[in-house]
Amino acid sequence: MSGRAGLTWSLRDRTPAELPVLADRLADGSDGTGKGVRVCVVDSGVEPDHPLVGPLQGSWAVVKDPVTRELTVRPDTAGDTCGHGTACAGIIRRTAPDCELYSVRVLGERFTGTGDMLIAGLRWAVGQGFDVVNLSLSTTRARFLEELHAIADDAFFARTAIVASAHNTPVESYPWRFSSVISVGSHQEDDSELHLYNPAPPVEFFAPGQNVRVPWLGGATIRTTGNSFATPYVAGLCARILSRRPRLTTFQLKSALYLTAANVQVPSTPTPEAPDDPQH
Repeated sequence: MSGRAGLTWSLRDRTPAELPVLADRLADGSDGTGKGVRVCVVDSGVEPDHPLVGPLQGSWAVVKDPVTRELTVRPDTAGDTCGHGTACAGIIRRTAPDCELYSVRVLGERFTGTGDMLIAGLRWAVGQGFDVVNLSLSTTRARFLEELHAIADDAFFARTAIVASAHNTPVESYPWRFSSVISVGSHQEDDSELHLYNPAPPVEFFAPGQNVRVPWLGGATIRTTGNSFATPYVAGLCARILSRRPRLTTFQLKSALYLTAANVQVPSTPTPEAPDDPQH
């Protein structure tokens, strides 16, 4: 990091030639499998060895000390407390079968949890340098906004792509509202491989999330609906893209998702520019 000294706010006493950046061209991920990409599911945990999820490379939980009330992240063997995290992990596995899956549990039984626990788990995941973090959760509590915004920005500049679910109802919630994350809602098209760009944000992308078959507790499957289940599809697409182009930044990932969205039409030839208006 010493080579980046003085670059926080401005470029001083150095030339562009002294700042080489090795980059990858954009890729659509169609031939990627997620191999070598580390994806972390921050959720309710993941059921170990579910047949539609497979092995986890690591599992942790946010734990509150009963005396000090301090939150820490510790290795976890309890698995999933309510099924939500297992469902998300299964969609990621189906989309990017060769990715490395990790879990951080921030929800308890019956989907209980707090904004503090979400922040603790998300901050820890970003600090671990995962390539993609799936967050099919949000909070409506404005008091968490500033801290979540700072974590999302840290992730953006550290090349950890947070793929965050929009709320299922039109209310303000976070962190999906931040431009530093990749925000996802669901569409109702009958195509499990279709994603769309939203020309009228704030949510950026739509993916399959209606009546989706997902893994659940006890090795079972269920059908369910919600933005939560569209989000891991986009997280899996990010893993596929990164397995082919590992140097892409988060804003480049957004560009790749945009250019491959089914409703985005790229002209085969450049559109000629209109002539300037004559001056009178």
